[in-house]
Amino acid sequence: MRSATAGRGSTHSATAFAPCLSAHSGDETNVANSARVFSTWDFTRTDVSISIHHPKLCKWYEGFMIDAQLLERVRQLRREGRSPKEIARALGLPPAMVSPVIRQIAREISTEATVPSVVGCWISPGWHIGLGVEEFGDWPVPDDCGPGRGGIVGALVARRDRPGRVSVCGYLVDTWCLGVKNALGPRLMNDRRLPEFRESFFAAFDADPVQAPIELVRHLVWGTVEYAHELGFEPHHDLWAAAGHIEPLQGPSAIRFGKDEKPFYVEGPYDDAARNLRTLERLVGKDNFSFEMSVPLALLDIA
Repeated sequence: MRSATAGRGSTHSATAFAPCLSAHSGDETNVANSARVFSTWDFTRTDVSISIHHPKLCKWYEGFMIDAQLLERVRQLRREGRSPKEIARALGLPPAMVSPVIRQIAREISTEATVPSVVGCWISPGWHIGLGVEEFGDWPVPDDCGPGRGGIVGALVARRDRPGRVSVCGYLVDTWCLGVKNALGPRLMNDRRLPEFRESFFAAFDADPVQAPIELVRHLVWGTVEYAHELGFEPHHDLWAAAGHIEPLQGPSAIRFGKDEKPFYVEGPYDDAARNLRTLERLVGKDNFSFEMSVPLALLDIA
């Protein structure tokens, strides 16, 4: 048995590259002596403890027999965006031992065609103002939403693109009337830039964003698309490029839109207010919506 040191605070003993002289899992044919078996590797660290010893609990990856516990640990570190060298350092293993496992995980991901994992999801804290929700569950409802009014909601979703990099999409939603007013992305950036980008995205709001489950953003965005369509408004065309980050909504939204379930139009700086008011009059009737304008109605010529 050989002993070695694998980084500060970590020791391991191993017969890690011993030739395999016996059959694997009952196979009557001996594995070639050139094959390498990860037979025993016991080590202790402050952050990880893994013991690999039994062939029946292992799988073969490019000549190495890897324990299922190690495989899952590598998967977890990969999901966190760690590079192969960082994973090897964290586990106290040679990079040559970790690389085939990472390649196998990459092949599995490609085969399964899974949606990239959510790295972060944030929403402006006043998202719920004026809306009807049957049951909030784990959806955040902050007590302090800042002095700003509701009706306009920002949401930001970051998904893993590749180790160390994320793909980010943002959504600006009018929950009282117009639906999705704008969208951005996907934008690629490294992990370190994400906090700065998030701060910039929510800078116009009166309070810091809150973490939210992706389900909330999905119900919010697609629910407003349907609600606004009934009022005669279609979502901003950039939504479709960013739609993949929130995925489709299965079934109706759990949120009831409008201010207290009645359309409430608030004029935006780039709106064609006269046209929007005419659309509301035509679709829902003059007495069935409310509005807030920054210019006198007489100047809009909506008669």
